[in-house]
Amino acid sequence: MSRHGIGLRTAHFAQLLENGLRQGWVEAISENFMGRGGRPLAVLERVRRDVPVALHGVSLGIGGLEPLDLPYLQSLRALAERVEAWQVSDHLCFGGYGGHRAHDLWPLPFTEEALEHVVSRVAEVQEALGRRIALENVSSYVEYTASELTEWEFTAEVARRAGCDLLLDVNNLYVNAQNHGYDPL
Repeated sequence: MSRHGIGLRTAHFAQLLENGLRQGWVEAISENFMGRGGRPLAVLERVRRDVPVALHGVSLGIGGLEPLDLPYLQSLRALAERVEAWQVSDHLCFGGYGGHRAHDLWPLPFTEEALEHVVSRVAEVQEALGRRIALENVSSYVEYTASELTEWEFTAEVARRAGCDLLLDVNNLYVNAQNHGYDPL
């Protein structure tokens, strides 16, 4: 999709319900619309009549150790089907441990073990959603001494082995380059 898109935010709901949207596409945070009705879903459906919708999540935890949240995936699939999402994405990270959600996007160690773990979970997610997903790089403030690969090698290998797409966050790439001392180019 090469057209310009915007993020769907609650501050714009009234205007969108009244006038619709004329952008190329819109990105909606998946969790803001999953399992909900009412105004948020009405706005998303109204926008979808005008432009394609990309769903972008923050809670998948594709790199986490806990089992994948099947009710979450069922709800995400239902939403994606309802709005005919042209893309479903989340972050290449983990966000909790031991049953506790941190509500943060933590980076993964770039190891072969983590790579195999993520690849198998991507397969499970894509099966549950009935579609290919995209994974976005996250900003990181620490590096793991156990890492065997660079971030870009790890990320590219996830996409290659798992058959998923990549969503490059240029700001996160720049932050990581500054924090870890490499050239973002």
